[in-house]
Amino acid sequence: MTTFVDRVVLHMQAGDGGHGCVSIHREKFKPFGGPDGGNGGHGGSVSLVVDPAVTTLLDFHFRPHIKADNGKGGAGSNRDGANGRDLVIKVPNGTVVQTLDGEVLADLVGPGTTFEAARGGRGGRGNASLANARRKAPGFAELGEPGDKLDVVLELKSVADVGLVGFPSAGKSSLISVISAAKPKIADYPFTTLVPNLGVVRVDNHTFTVADVPGLIPGAATGKGLGLEFLRHVERCAVLVHVVDTATLEPGRDPLADIDTIEAELSQYGGLADRPRLVALNKVDVPDGQDLADIVRPDLEERGFRVFDVSAATREGLKELTFAMAELVEQSRRAAPPAEPTRIVIRPKAVDDAGFTIEAEADGSFTVRGGRPERWVKQTNFDNDEAVGFLADRLARLGVEEKLAKAGAKPGDLVRIGEREFDWQPTLYAGADFVPGNRGTDVRLEEKSNRASASERLEARKARRRRPEDELEAAPADGDATVEADDDEDWD
Repeated sequence: MTTFVDRVVLHMQAGDGGHGCVSIHREKFKPFGGPDGGNGGHGGSVSLVVDPAVTTLLDFHFRPHIKADNGKGGAGSNRDGANGRDLVIKVPNGTVVQTLDGEVLADLVGPGTTFEAARGGRGGRGNASLANARRKAPGFAELGEPGDKLDVVLELKSVADVGLVGFPSAGKSSLISVISAAKPKIADYPFTTLVPNLGVVRVDNHTFTVADVPGLIPGAATGKGLGLEFLRHVERCAVLVHVVDTATLEPGRDPLADIDTIEAELSQYGGLADRPRLVALNKVDVPDGQDLADIVRPDLEERGFRVFDVSAATREGLKELTFAMAELVEQSRRAAPPAEPTRIVIRPKAVDDAGFTIEAEADGSFTVRGGRPERWVKQTNFDNDEAVGFLADRLARLGVEEKLAKAGAKPGDLVRIGEREFDWQPTLYAGADFVPGNRGTDVRLEEKSNRASASERLEARKARRRRPEDELEAAPADGDATVEADDDEDWD
């Protein structure tokens, strides 16, 4: 027997970005050809998409941990790492995505509706991408950004036009089995229906769906019976039909009391007061059932209900009931606001929006919050001094140090950015313009430059030795001695 699950907690982990590569191009007679480290690939994202073929959240009940692929790291010769494969999770129509605190993130209604729940991390840049005119050969690369990690609650709310509500064994499953092609389990004991059943009903040119909700009892809205678990499946219904058993043998039961009890539970659950109601007095094929229906009909009509005498066994009155359902469903559809076309909303940043904020904490520390600073910290290798200097330059250019100084931060104060804590040692002081230092240079470039200078001086020395004899005699002796000394020193 297939188990129906309509609420699960899902643990999602998007893929981490791959690390950038630190590499120097080398070949014969060209040992230092410049940086050629490739970028890391982006991590895979986790998305939810509505699939009409999926009707339950059962798969996530047994496998609640979802993880996308990580991005691959970059390599030398300017080879970028591969991106991680995105993970697409198929969910039933009507799935609501919430946080553990109950905040609704997305309401997935309609086939193909997609929601990106967890975004993959960005890949780190290699040293080839970090090179510029000032930093010709970076000796560091960026780390991959970690992917999003979160826990969400998936809650299924059936998408149906009509909901059948009533006490256990009132005949709801029998009713939906004869007005649609649904084949629910039917038996002569209470709580036969343990899961909502959906059926499609066609009346002339009208088509609508009907949901058979498990039986409700007094206290269902507070957790008794199965009602609390499945009352959510009538939230989307445009019409509610009270299915009343007129042939029950239980003492103390009568149609009016049953309807009052169900209405009290619906009212306590909330959000269903504006739905039109119909009353189906079921099992009128039984003589006592027809007599009781004739007695209670005037009282129900006086309350404003439209009442129908029906029998799932003989199909008596089902045509009139389904036509009434179709009429109310069409009225609800016409009253619904038209679907608006998809619009792209562009929200430009404010002129004074720096992209981060600084909060002074009670303990005297400061917290920097912002997408860019926090991402930069995650992508920094703190074991590399050059990478740390690059981060400091970026934060200074963004204005973090200037705002820290204005917020009252002093050298040595504790500053938090993301998950990292620093003892602040400012490089920017109030009233002074920031001038980037020589971070990001490579000593090998300086050695190469020195070698080039030595070669130039050697060529100049050879040129002097080839001068005519008269020029050599005219040259000052002190100058010649100085040149010789410099050349000898260079060669050493």
